[in-house]
Amino acid sequence: MRIFLFLLLISLSLFSYDRDTLFKMIGNMLIVGFEGEKLPKEIKDDILKYHLGGVILFDRKGGKVKNIKNPSQLKRLNEDIKKTALKAGYKILICVDEEGGRVQRLKKEGFVNTPSAFYIGKKDNLKYTKTVYEKLSKELFDNGFNCDFAPVVDIAVNPKNKVIVKAKRSYGNLKRVIRHSEIFIKALKKRGIVSVLKHFPGHGSSFGDTHRGFVDVTKSWRKEELLPYSYFIRKNLTDMIMIAHIYNKKLDKKYIATFSSKIKEDLLRKKLGFKGVIVSDDMQMKAVSRYWSLKDALTLAINSGTDMLIFANQGKYDIKVSEIVDIVYNQILNGKIKIDRIIEANKKIKRLKKSIK
Repeated sequence: MRIFLFLLLISLSLFSYDRDTLFKMIGNMLIVGFEGEKLPKEIKDDILKYHLGGVILFDRKGGKVKNIKNPSQLKRLNEDIKKTALKAGYKILICVDEEGGRVQRLKKEGFVNTPSAFYIGKKDNLKYTKTVYEKLSKELFDNGFNCDFAPVVDIAVNPKNKVIVKAKRSYGNLKRVIRHSEIFIKALKKRGIVSVLKHFPGHGSSFGDTHRGFVDVTKSWRKEELLPYSYFIRKNLTDMIMIAHIYNKKLDKKYIATFSSKIKEDLLRKKLGFKGVIVSDDMQMKAVSRYWSLKDALTLAINSGTDMLIFANQGKYDIKVSEIVDIVYNQILNGKIKIDRIIEANKKIKRLKKSIK
């Protein structure tokens, strides 16, 4: 009887949405990367058909230009992306990883060079920090971006950490992380650009790199790593938070953060009070793709509370939007993905997009 009622509820929920509407709701949860200095026909079609939630642009791939060559080319590309989305009747996120230092995509001829978080934290001059991030936010705005996957609010807990600390992506201790990140966030907000805090629940304590495989931070992670998030949530200064592909037995004995409702729903939403959009890190990183099938990864990520999923398409195993949408759609029909989660995620994304240009 219970199974019958469960299936009946699913059927009634699905009855409210036709296939095309569900395709667009699923598409709205995706942020994808692509090849090309111009908008490819395939991505243009994905925007029109699936209402793709966002794109993420990169400067180079394998020594060749991937998306970003110079300011004039970049402006044309981003204008084309925005116009295509507006033609479909919605706003699209145009995203970039622009942190400064090693992780900046606007670093060639015609762009401003932004120093690393480590340099800014070590200098610890708020006036200087404000000048740096005013320039960065203006450059992003002028070139058509409305979402920056920054700042990194990971605390430099582990001096041997290669992916954050040694890569000079952290401002340093807790006080410096909060001080300089706040200036960065406010500079972006002033230009109508969404800032994305990363990498929850804290990546500054790790020894491994999630790009390469499984990373366990159980022994090195500290509760202090949650404090930047709780601070910015309390001050209503964060609209989007990125989840790391890390495993922390103290927080969830079974799943990495990407698939953990304990970390996303219980900790981030209920305990810390976050009401914005939760976005995954790149789902093609080996911490995910080496251990889970695409179908299982999508199902676990969405059901556990992820609102948007990134597929950067940086490697040879590029994944098409249509493939992702079909998998999620069929999982909904099979009762494996909760339709309520799709609805809830879309409400959050819609609210987020009200603020973008």
